[in-house]
Amino acid sequence: MNGFKLSGRESLGIEFGSTRIKAVLIDESCNAIAFGGYTWENSLENGIWTYPLSQVWEGLRSAYAELNEDVKAKTGEYITSLASIGFSAMMHGYLPFDKNGNQLAQFRTWRNTITAEAAAELTELFSFNIPQRWSIAHLYQAVLNGEEHINDIAFLTTLAGYVHWKLSGEKVLGIGEASGMFPIDCAAKDYNADMLDKFAALEKVKACSWDIKEILPKVLVAGENAGCLTEEGAKLLDKSGNLKAGILMCPPEGDAGTGMVATNSITERTGNVSAGTSIFSMVVLEKPLEKVYEEIDIVTTPSGSDVAMVHCNNCCTDLDYWVNIFAEFAKASGSDMPKYKIYDLLYEAALSGDADCGGLVNINYFSGEPVSHTQDGRPMFLRSQGSAFNLANFFRAQIYSTMSTLKIGMKFLENEGVKIDRLMGHGGLFKTPVVGQKLMAGAMNAPVSVMETASEGGAWGMAVLAKYATENEKPLENYLEEKVFASCKSSTINPDPEDVEGFEKYMKTYVAALEAEKVAYLNID
Repeated sequence: MNGFKLSGRESLGIEFGSTRIKAVLIDESCNAIAFGGYTWENSLENGIWTYPLSQVWEGLRSAYAELNEDVKAKTGEYITSLASIGFSAMMHGYLPFDKNGNQLAQFRTWRNTITAEAAAELTELFSFNIPQRWSIAHLYQAVLNGEEHINDIAFLTTLAGYVHWKLSGEKVLGIGEASGMFPIDCAAKDYNADMLDKFAALEKVKACSWDIKEILPKVLVAGENAGCLTEEGAKLLDKSGNLKAGILMCPPEGDAGTGMVATNSITERTGNVSAGTSIFSMVVLEKPLEKVYEEIDIVTTPSGSDVAMVHCNNCCTDLDYWVNIFAEFAKASGSDMPKYKIYDLLYEAALSGDADCGGLVNINYFSGEPVSHTQDGRPMFLRSQGSAFNLANFFRAQIYSTMSTLKIGMKFLENEGVKIDRLMGHGGLFKTPVVGQKLMAGAMNAPVSVMETASEGGAWGMAVLAKYATENEKPLENYLEEKVFASCKSSTINPDPEDVEGFEKYMKTYVAALEAEKVAYLNID
């Protein structure tokens, strides 16, 4: 036992990530007190990146059961009641259902890039960027394709919305998650009415049997009541049967929104960078951008403020492969150095490298990047004959490559005059102290902070949103500042002018090298 007792006033957050389903239980002060998880992976089936919905339920029950066992080990009893529950998941994608609740098509995840025609047409129609992964792009592409299931659609939602619906009976979404389905009017805190009308007026949409306004989930903002756990929902979640129905449920949110909450980055001029398998930045805007950029998504915070999102598909995967090579060498040499120490050693070596990597450049693309307009990926490392080829520069180039595509997108925000007072860093890139944080500060030319709670991740952020639904007397921004993060420790690193200048020089080489990248994926299988 670790000293805490169950009170029934705890809150639960569960997030369906790309590779792991995570569950976090928090107490009344938002401290994480128990954890659970389940590992899963998407698969490519018939050209579609997907997860079977049967695994959604297997994963959910397994993650909750592991958390429940953690609670039992710490308190001597299982969970029977909670103050509130919230669900989050990877944003976007396509989950259509008929009037009887039957799934009509494979779950199409954010990873799919099969909606280029629809996304381009809708972007022009709305004068608003519609990325390929957004739900409305998937829906319209299915219409353009004349897919058989189209006229049977009665409800369209996301993964988080689906789980919430099945556990509560409510067809709703948090506004941040909804902003990845269809553009949001932040003043109205709802889908953009003019854009809904424009979509409905499209000839091929008019031929469909449904009204777009009726098949989308209802939009809710953070703190609103999103229903309660039903008897059926309690059985779906807790296979032991101990959990009671009637628990308050908060609006389901996307992983972008929970990341903002977990890093206290929902006020204007703040942002966060999530850096793991993929990398994306979220910057809360003071005013709308003047131009439409296909490289920048406009989504919202869980409370409904405009956010500029730069999403890149590739981050640490290539770097991890290189670390594996060094780990193999260490093992072959007879060393028993654990892998985490190899990571730390290589990261720390990067700090002594030249600010511009001495002429070395790495392109970390395993897949295409819409931000840099590359259609596919071939990881490659390049150097000229006169470059300073050493370990420090080599690994600094690896770290720089994780943030280079992000920088291309962030340049558009710089050109718009967007001010950033603070970027919060979270994810694997920041696990080794100082290194990723310092280099990111130089790359983004902005202070980068890392909080001690950031490692709890989106599931903890979702649990905080669930707790907020029970204590929503003040705005979410104030609630986070005054209750959740008032005593939270963080470290901040300001950009080093030498790093800023060096990264800008590196970026010139990187952008030029993208031409070689395009030749590589066009000619090398």
